[in-house]
Amino acid sequence: MKLASTRAVVVLLVALFLAACAAKRPVLYPNDHYNAVGKEAAQGDIDTCLRLAADQDLESKPEKEVATSTAKGAAVGTAVGVAIGAVTGNIGRAAAAGAAGGGTGGCLSGLFGSRDPDPLVRNFVDKCLQKKGYEPIGWR
Repeated sequence: MKLASTRAVVVLLVALFLAACAAKRPVLYPNDHYNAVGKEAAQGDIDTCLRLAADQDLESKPEKEVATSTAKGAAVGTAVGVAIGAVTGNIGRAAAAGAAGGGTGGCLSGLFGSRDPDPLVRNFVDKCLQKKGYEPIGWR
């Protein structure tokens, strides 16, 4: 029983991290141009526009954002832990637990937030696709 629950937790964590790492891509309205070139060519044009954006070095560094989010979460968690520890009488242990929980929450929040494209990249890619005749309607 214990091995099965451990496996389930591992599978869940792997799925969460894969979801966190999957980058968002533009979604295109099926206008006349899209219908004329087809889905595969449209995906190739998206890849081209994404590469062009990468060549312009527009994207912020997601690892820096995750680190910042983790540090903020740990700081807030520590503050909450200290407050709880002051009431319960064990400030050190409560502060450590708060820092661990807050840091983990901040890290996961940063990982999921880092999937979102940088606004400059998104605008660049949308404009690139529009010039090719597509109509981007959002990202997912």
